Amino acid sequence: MGTELKLDVGTLYSFLLVLARVSGVFIFVPLPGIKTGPEAARAVLALSMTFVLFPNWPAIEAAGVNIALLIGWLLAEAGTGIAVGLAVTCLTEGFQMAAQIISLQAGYTFATTIDPTSGADSSVLLSMAQLAAGLLFFATGLDRQVLLAFAQSISSHPPGHLAITPSMVNGLIQMGASIFTTGLRLVLPLLGLLLMVDIALALLGRLNTQIQVMMLAFPIKMLLSLTLFAWLALVFPKVFAQSSHQVLQLIRSLLSA
Repeated sequence: MGTELKLDVGTLYSFLLVLARVSGVFIFVPLPGIKTGPEAARAVLALSMTFVLFPNWPAIEAAGVNIALLIGWLLAEAGTGIAVGLAVTCLTEGFQMAAQIISLQAGYTFATTIDPTSGADSSVLLSMAQLAAGLLFFATGLDRQVLLAFAQSISSHPPGHLAITPSMVNGLIQMGASIFTTGLRLVLPLLGLLLMVDIALALLGRLNTQIQVMMLAFPIKMLLSLTLFAWLALVFPKVFAQSSHQVLQLIRSLLSA
């Protein structure tokens, strides 16, 4: 006897809504190589995560859903997922901001190379900071916390019941401002050291005009920056853990709006 596979329309709506929420995250989430990888791999990853969350899919009555309502739900779910991905990205961008500030002041921007993960010109310190942030994203278990928040939100706040509110926008704006505060917190001691080096070299050049201060400035500043940046790497996990706590709070507020 042949069997027929019947797919309820309400189940299809649930699949589309969960897929829209999950897919929005993978647009900005800082997974290594996700932006340069093939589009098919990202699609398979989003579909896999959607099917994994199948036990938490909401029950939707197809009779009360029209095309306009469905499109509105899909846009709201995609916006929520993109907001979560942006919140996680702001966390890693703070480390890249710190490296960019130091690279400019220490002279590392004179030599740049193509970053294979982003396809943009990056200095040595910027690539190191990006790699460190990516490793800390998995080492601190933030990836599991994000997935757990998603699984819990689908049960507590099913797709189709979330809406983009002004509080969500304000939270993302504040998280975007944390990029600059986190970067300055990381490199403020190094900026102070480089300022003192500049003042010392300026006084030295004033006292003895025969000394080629410019020839000495770049090697000294680059060596001091690299040494102190390696020492500051010990502080990276603590700063990342503190910032990730704020990100998790924002994600939970976004998924429970």
